[in-house]
Amino acid sequence: MKNTIQKWLVIILGSITWSWTMIKSGWFYSSLGTNGSGLGFWGANGHDGIWHIALSESLSKGSLLMPIFAGAPLQNYHIGFDLILAFFNKITSIPVHNLYFQILPPVFALLIGTLTYKFVFNWTKSDLSAFWATFFVYFGGGFGWVTGHGESAFWSQQAISTLINPPFALSLIFLLLGLLLLMKLEKKFTLIYFVLAVLVFGCLIELKVYAGVLGLGALLVTGIYSYVFQKKTVILKVFIGSLLFSLVLYLPLNKSSVGLLVFQPFWFLETMMGMSDRIGWTKFYSAMLTYKSGHIWIKAVAFYALAFAFFIIGNFGTRIISLLRKIKLNQLNVFIYSILGAGIVIPMFFLQKGTPWNTIQFFYYSLFFSSILAGIVVSQIKNKIILFIVVMLTIPTTIITLRDVYIPSRPPAMLSSDEMFALGFLSKQPKGTVLTKPFDEIASKSAESSPPRPLYLYTSTAYVSAFSKHQTFLEDEINLDITSYNWRERREKVLDWYKEDDFQVKRDFLRENNIKYIYWIKSGVSPLDLEKLFLSNIYENNSITVYQVE
Repeated sequence: MKNTIQKWLVIILGSITWSWTMIKSGWFYSSLGTNGSGLGFWGANGHDGIWHIALSESLSKGSLLMPIFAGAPLQNYHIGFDLILAFFNKITSIPVHNLYFQILPPVFALLIGTLTYKFVFNWTKSDLSAFWATFFVYFGGGFGWVTGHGESAFWSQQAISTLINPPFALSLIFLLLGLLLLMKLEKKFTLIYFVLAVLVFGCLIELKVYAGVLGLGALLVTGIYSYVFQKKTVILKVFIGSLLFSLVLYLPLNKSSVGLLVFQPFWFLETMMGMSDRIGWTKFYSAMLTYKSGHIWIKAVAFYALAFAFFIIGNFGTRIISLLRKIKLNQLNVFIYSILGAGIVIPMFFLQKGTPWNTIQFFYYSLFFSSILAGIVVSQIKNKIILFIVVMLTIPTTIITLRDVYIPSRPPAMLSSDEMFALGFLSKQPKGTVLTKPFDEIASKSAESSPPRPLYLYTSTAYVSAFSKHQTFLEDEINLDITSYNWRERREKVLDWYKEDDFQVKRDFLRENNIKYIYWIKSGVSPLDLEKLFLSNIYENNSITVYQVE
């Protein structure tokens, strides 16, 4: 009875804590300071959440076109989570943004905690190990709070931010399910468990490509170990089946993804030491680069090794205790340590084109599995004072991140009531491409001092596509970078169009690019001549005008 209470206490408390990073976003607030009423968005939800809503709205219509780059097919992106979001929207009619922010996060959080507890208990036969592993999965944090730069001072997000990356959270659910299936297959082979394992591991690549790479790699290493030392082939067969299934899912939308990773060793270590929003130890940074460029290898190796130690200890935090665990060579240990090791090594040597920091997401899986291993180690500590110290050094990241980012009553970003009504009206109009004005970084910086900022001044987001449910001609340059679209040329064309004085040229642009609607944020005099451009004013309020191209 006591173990059951402890189990559900940590799962429920952890799920509430995690969900707090999501559930406040996407709600309507009647008072957002001087900026009036509207939807509020906290943390990364003002960009990442909006992107997933836009993509899911597009997928729910059966479209495989890029919602923020009209006319182009969707490419170089794992759409598994967004398909699931679109599916639930279709069968329940619950708005996508409510599913994304309020409904799926608590479900994911409960599933991750429950599956973690079940997996560790099945593995160790210890409720105490399962309890502590679940504690670290929910509350594990690094030492970023010591530097005063928050959870990502050493580059990686921590456990508290799991749900702001829903594909990552969903991939953890599938990894845990996969591990439970491997345990069943190890005890007794059955066709149903084999097929399920192939499907679960095969789906990873479309849920989160980083999880797919790590999961398939770990299956291969584990399969080779099992064959060489145990003369068993089942894991290799799971790997082959999962690989083939992964290719079927991955290749149609990712044919141009070859070459997305570039070899650039130790970029994360260098930027961690040099950037002011990371550790920002500029003298150390200058020294390590000087020794590297000057080929003073002994000192260079020493400095880079020390920076790597900062990276590992700073990110792992108290989970560094997992290194004290005695490793018994078996299938599960080989699988887990393969992911843990690869998750560290890959971002140390490779970056992603366009958005180099994206490869840090490989490391998220190292932190997740180190949480499980740390829990197993801590469960063996009997001294209550040591346990108290471990807990007190673990939870500051969670507390500080919630306090500084997600609990404040005023969000950093918002969608005003005027824009909600305008986009709601537009969502009911016939299908067509929407032209918006490109993100203005200068105007965005000038508005930083008066949060919440409107989404069009927050960062380059997909909010017009997300809430109008139409394709936009150009939006969310960040995700266009990640997915390798040539958006810069299109941006210049749009900016030139707004400046163009020749109305025939402007009209030709609209016709050639199949623009049906223009979403105009009122700021100064509109350069749009309705008569000469054959436009109709189909909606207008205090802030927004929506034009239709005749």
